Amino acid sequence: MAVEEPETSFEEAAREAVELGNRIADDEPESHPWDIGDGLLAGAIQYWLYARQPCDDPACEDCASMRTAELRLAELLKQVEELARTSEYFHTPNDFGAGRA
Repeated sequence: MAVEEPETSFEEAAREAVELGNRIADDEPESHPWDIGDGLLAGAIQYWLYARQPCDDPACEDCASMRTAELRLAELLKQVEELARTSEYFHTPNDFGAGRA
């Protein structure tokens, strides 16, 4: 019998974000999924930026990569691209130019 690994906070947050989007879609069927996704993304970005605020020590090595708004934005964009490219939904059969067999 396999022992289940406990869910990490990253996995839990991602799962709950998807569940929230699904609940909103179920509760408000007239809402467009793009609008729901945009709202979830806006909230996620706000929380990410809040969580990445540097501390008040200008010499803090842990915060050096997040010391300016531009550095935080660069890291955010890097993470967004990585997460998007590794998503099972990145490529779809309906993408323009997708091969059809």
